[in-house]
Formats: sequence, structure tokens, C-alpha cells
Amino acid sequence: MALEAKDIAAFVRTEDWNIRVHEAGQGHPVVLLHGGGPGATGWSNYSPNIEALSRHFRVIAPDLPGWGESDPVDFATYDHVDAVCQLLDAMGIEKAAFVGNSMGGHTALRLAAERPERVSHLITMGPPIQMKPFLFGAGGGPTEGLKTMYRTYSDASPEGMRRLVEIMVYDKARFATPELCELRSRAALLRPEHLANIAAVAPYAPIPIWLDLAKVSGITAPALLIHGRDDRVVSFESTLFLAANIPDSRAHLINRCGHWAQLEHADEFNRLVTDFVTHH
Repeated sequence: MALEAKDIAAFVRTEDWNIRVHEAGQGHPVVLLHGGGPGATGWSNYSPNIEALSRHFRVIAPDLPGWGESDPVDFATYDHVDAVCQLLDAMGIEKAAFVGNSMGGHTALRLAAERPERVSHLITMGPPIQMKPFLFGAGGGPTEGLKTMYRTYSDASPEGMRRLVEIMVYDKARFATPELCELRSRAALLRPEHLANIAAVAPYAPIPIWLDLAKVSGITAPALLIHGRDDRVVSFESTLFLAANIPDSRAHLINRCGHWAQLEHADEFNRLVTDFVTHH
């Protein structure tokens, strides 16, 4: 029987936060960190992955503080890395494999660079590591995808969410469905305080503390860097930079794929992560 969100959800109390987590499976812990878009949760970002990965690992997909059913945050003082380490401590986990999409990928990178003792494996999908292109494209500001995401914090209606989801994926007909847009809109609108807290300090709100790029070459965890060739939110050039600078890394570029590789190419993603964590 397929896993349902309500059947594997619980709250974990940490030193500072009440965090909702989805947990399934046994074995080496694999923590799935979601992105920063409105309506993002552990379940909405990873629903096609949790069950497949839980056949091999102890899978934990939290709603990070500031999203989903977890506590709201003040982005002037919030630190993603500290919140995740508090969650590990509360769950009795010393070290885990971290899988991060977008903002979650940035958090995983900071963890690997700043708290290497907590990270056994590093897997990223489209992590933003600076606000301007490295190699391709002109200008120094956010991408069209990030601009659309920022607008959606102030307009999380189904129509506003449709514009966001269409930017996130390559195959709009298959993935930007009315059902998905309605689901994410409803999840976002259920917690207006989350939207207001982010919108108040956009455009840099979801990532108040940025990765120090000078520390990337010091990452010791084995890294699998997955990216969609057609990502309109974070260009794949960021993954090329990471692959060139993280010593034990490999990049996997997927054509006809947008910002959500774990959703658009779920079977391939699940195989890649399972093999990587099992054999490295």
C-alpha cells in the first residue's frame, strides 16, 4: 500500500522549534530538505521519492521552520543549518546523508562545509549558491524563476501558483497540473504568517545566511550533484562550479528537466540516490 502523508507525519520538538517531519524506513538516515517556494513542504517536494528510498534507508523529510506545519521564523535571525542540527540532535542522529533541492541544497552545502561531522553524503538538486550567473547569461540579478517565486509569496492563489509551477518544471502539461497548483496554493494559504515573514524581506529572505564559496573546496563528504539542463530558477552552471571545486564529487545533468529533478525524473533520481548512498 502506498504511503500517505498523514500516516508518516509527526512533530519533533527541538531546542527552539516544533518541526513536522515525515519519516519512513530503517537503516542509514537520509534527510530530504525541501526548497524555499511558497507551499513547499517535505511531502510536497518529495512525495514520489520517500517510499522508494525508505525501502533502503531511514528517510526523514521535515517541513523546515518557516514552511508547512512547522513553527514560523524571523528571517533576520534564522539559521537553516542550526535548525537542521537541532532536528538531528532531537532525533538522536549523529550523521546523515543530506538530499537538498534548491534552498534545501544550499542548506546541505553549508552543512557539509561548516558541520562536516554531521554529513555522510551530500546530494543536491539545483542549489542557489549566489544571486547572479557564473558563466552564462547577462545581468547580476535573480533569474526569472526566482523573480516568479518572490512574487508568489505575495500571491499564492491557484493562478499565482500555476505561474510558479510552470517555471519550475520542463514538462508543463504533465507536471503543472491544476491539482498540483491547487494543492500547493492551499498549503501556502493555510499558513499566511509564513508567506508574510518571507515577503517582508524578499528577495533574499529564504536564505538569510549564504554559503561561503571559499569553503566549497574543503567539503570532504562524497557529493552527487544533480541538475536539470532546463532549470529556469537556478542555472546548471552552479552545479558545474560545485563539481569543479568539491574534491569527491560527480555531476549528473538531466536534459528535459527543470528545477524539480526529484519530481520530473523520480525513478532515475531514486535509483541515483539509492546507489550513491549505498556504495559510497
